[in-house]
Amino acid sequence: MTYLLLLRHSLAILAYRTLRAVHRAPEGFAAFRAGENSRTAGAILAHMGDLIDWGARHVNGDGKWIEVPAGEWEADQERFFVAVTNFDLALKARGEAVEADLASRLLQGPIADALSHAGQINLLRGLAGAPVGGENYYVADIVPGRTTMIQPPPRRTF
Repeated sequence: MTYLLLLRHSLAILAYRTLRAVHRAPEGFAAFRAGENSRTAGAILAHMGDLIDWGARHVNGDGKWIEVPAGEWEADQERFFVAVTNFDLALKARGEAVEADLASRLLQGPIADALSHAGQINLLRGLAGAPVGGENYYVADIVPGRTTMIQPPPRRTF
């Protein structure tokens, strides 16, 4: 698997797992937090959008960090999935010219960080009394380029 394909697959994984975490969240979930000094679910989702926008900017040669404050839960979901799609398209446009160093930094930085945050939102769902069902991600239908809010249903749940 090339660096390009691995990165694009990682973004598809991120989209798939994030959709599972945010889909059908209860009313008011964006304001939920684990503790007094922790981020809200909405702030985490907004930060994920910032991370992914930043990654796409790196692919395009401009690694400037831009922080966008949390907005409405639905709008921030849309922003996140548009950012993932834009990141994927930037990688696709760059093609096999994605070198090892850039690929490594994108994976270890914005992509891995965003995956961690998707897990945090998943955890917060459970703490909020609206847990996300378990799923066998090994057999999930995840393919490079599928980065929108339209994702296939789980193949095997627990």
